[in-house]
Amino acid sequence: MLPSDFPPANKRLGQNFLIDHNIVRKIVAAADIGQDSTVLEVGPGRGILTEALSAAAGRVVAVEIDPLLCQMLENRQAKWPNVEFICADALSYPLDQLPVGTIVVANLPYYVSTPLLFRLLDARRRFPRLVLMLQEEVVDRLVAKPGGSEYGVLSVMAQYAADIHKSFRVSAQCFRPRPEVGSAVVRLLVRERSGLTAEAEREFRLLVKAAFAHRRKTLINSLRDEGYLVSRATDVLNRLGFPLNARAETLSVSDFIALTGQFRETN
Repeated sequence: MLPSDFPPANKRLGQNFLIDHNIVRKIVAAADIGQDSTVLEVGPGRGILTEALSAAAGRVVAVEIDPLLCQMLENRQAKWPNVEFICADALSYPLDQLPVGTIVVANLPYYVSTPLLFRLLDARRRFPRLVLMLQEEVVDRLVAKPGGSEYGVLSVMAQYAADIHKSFRVSAQCFRPRPEVGSAVVRLLVRERSGLTAEAEREFRLLVKAAFAHRRKTLINSLRDEGYLVSRATDVLNRLGFPLNARAETLSVSDFIALTGQFRETN
């Protein structure tokens, strides 16, 4: 049972608290944590996952935005001496304070899951793997392959940075209050080498976002509407042997990397 003195779920913060210990065990197992591991937990909530992480890891840094929950969790600090509770917004918490090799394990609040995910992937040289509970729709976009409606900017950018595997679904009955959407756990193994320099990676991001900005249009027309010269885009596609009527959702991550390289060469 959860402690009765915890405050009720805050709808504004999108709080849905995990209550199923079997799911907790599966999440910790997927994270492959050892006693020498440092773990970052985003949104510890009422601490059900925190308790399991404390038993498995050497150190846990738990970042919670809700001050009421922070106070309740800190009152239980003695139970988890290797857990450091930080009352802060994970979107602004300085990730560079964490040691290289930190493992991220979190039940991400769904309303900020995408910006949080991008922020964690931006700091991926610090995190060898991430095990995240997300809205199932987001997980399906993360693992989507070219050609489908779920494949988009999130798919390309995440798969560029990591090898991604959908581990298991989580029933709404495993939360209180019950969410109205499905959930799933996803495991991201960060790629040590992503194939682009920091400068080229910035151009890669801009290119991917521009390519998917107008999904109903061809790649060339979408790029044109985002400020790319049609003549230049046509030349690049011809050089790579891509059809001029190609759409962004038909291109793989490696195709977008190749496009970035060609645009840089023709700049």
